[in-house]
Amino acid sequence: MNILITICARGGSKGIPGKNIRPLAGIPLIGYTINVARKFAKEKNCTIGLSTDSAEIIAAAKELGLTSEYKRPESLATDTIGKMPAIVDVLNFEEKSSNTRFDYLIDLDVTAPLRTVEDLNNALEMLIADDKALNIFSVSPANRNPYFNMVEQAEDGYYKLCKKGNFLTRQSSPKVYDMNASFYIYKRAFFEKNFPSALTDKSLVYVVPHVCFDLDHEIDFSFMEYLMRNKKLDFLL
Repeated sequence: MNILITICARGGSKGIPGKNIRPLAGIPLIGYTINVARKFAKEKNCTIGLSTDSAEIIAAAKELGLTSEYKRPESLATDTIGKMPAIVDVLNFEEKSSNTRFDYLIDLDVTAPLRTVEDLNNALEMLIADDKALNIFSVSPANRNPYFNMVEQAEDGYYKLCKKGNFLTRQSSPKVYDMNASFYIYKRAFFEKNFPSALTDKSLVYVVPHVCFDLDHEIDFSFMEYLMRNKKLDFLL
């Protein structure tokens, strides 16, 4: 079983400038993802591919033990391009460079580092066990529910529940989840169907059994650093 791990880290960031290499509890943010990738790769004999347009990120990754001959084209490093084309490009590069056809691709998001090797192993096993599934991605239980306490604007300008249903409590509403962006695992067949995003009609989810969230805003960075420095995480990172 040939597995490629991709770490995509674009240089530009408007929400948190320079976040991919910004120190978090004394370690560059990308370091947490590189560490878990190297541990998993050692177990499964995986290839790790770094996708970035930034010379600074390439240098930081090298200091952390991950070298790369690939550099993301500028056309795939803009604010308007989705992540999937960038993943496909580094996949093609790594397959050509190593003359290897990868059966699975695991994409680890630098901005959601609260994951473990056990998470990756469990999710991979779930995907392998389902012959029809194309991919699996990490989620967390949602604090809000579109059937109960989330609203959207209707065509007449007034507001209504996002999803139709007569549920009087959140507990009785259908379970919904937040995509926490920590990791995505794809079968080879996924890329043969040219899906524009990770959402397909044959997707599975892995409910992360511990705290897990991504860094979208400055306050998120502060929250995560507090949890790490004060040993408040409910798992070993």
